[in-house]
Amino acid sequence: MTFENFDRRRVNLPLEEQKNLEWAFNEARRFAEAPKDWIIFLGFNGCGKTHLAAAIGNYQLQKGKPVFFKVVPDLLDYLRATFSPDSTVTYDEFFDKVRNAPLLILDDFGEQASTPWAQEKLYQIINYRYNARLSTVITTCLALEDIETRIGSRLADNSMSSNVNIMAPDYRSDFAPSEEGKQQARRLRRRR
Repeated sequence: MTFENFDRRRVNLPLEEQKNLEWAFNEARRFAEAPKDWIIFLGFNGCGKTHLAAAIGNYQLQKGKPVFFKVVPDLLDYLRATFSPDSTVTYDEFFDKVRNAPLLILDDFGEQASTPWAQEKLYQIINYRYNARLSTVITTCLALEDIETRIGSRLADNSMSSNVNIMAPDYRSDFAPSEEGKQQARRLRRRR
């Protein structure tokens, strides 16, 4: 997934959504060229969040820069797996690699099981990176106020985070958003 193959001019999108998608693309491109602080992509499934996050990562990789990209539920599975006697890496080694990555991309934030352990690990990662001001990209379908408070407050900090609310619908289907999805879109629009 690259900037070159991101379809930011989808046909049949209303003009407002086309402009919004173009704006999201430009914000992602700007961040990729000089990653600093955080960029958070919010929106429906299939709106392009993951593609833009991956494009940022691939852009940095092409420049020879290290990138750590993980889907959040998979990240938590990897962390749990380090406790296995068969693990080739210790928990501390892997956790430190995630926390200190020069560029960390967390995809599908909020899609993980909401166990106390998962919430604590995510808080530790987010809080560490927040305090160290390490470049981070996050994608989520949730509105920031729907994310656990300790984490959500850091993601909402405008001095640290650029929040990019993508209004485009799922490019993979013609289905209209559910009523819950429409309510989420209204909350996202208010935050712009």
